[in-house]
Amino acid sequence: MRDVHPFLVLSPRIFNEKTSLVIGLPMTTAEYNADNPFAVAVGKAAGRKAAKISYVLCHQPKSFDWRLRGAKAQPLGSLSEPLFVQVCERLNQIIALG
Repeated sequence: MRDVHPFLVLSPRIFNEKTSLVIGLPMTTAEYNADNPFAVAVGKAAGRKAAKISYVLCHQPKSFDWRLRGAKAQPLGSLSEPLFVQVCERLNQIIALG
């Protein structure tokens, strides 16, 4: 994968640093996700896709070695607390963490 693929990291920083892994959810601007019950709209995208809405795909949890892939933190930072809670609630509907 050569281009940038946004990813919402759910795992805590201490875990990420010690294991070189991140656990989280992919993000996309694909418009068909507007009707996806497992996608959470989190606002306008940045950069060249600024006119599009970004969605977090709660039904596709993933992990990868961020050091191996040369991943970097997104300069826009993190989601607002209400949106992060909404994403976690949607994920919990699927995997029932508690």
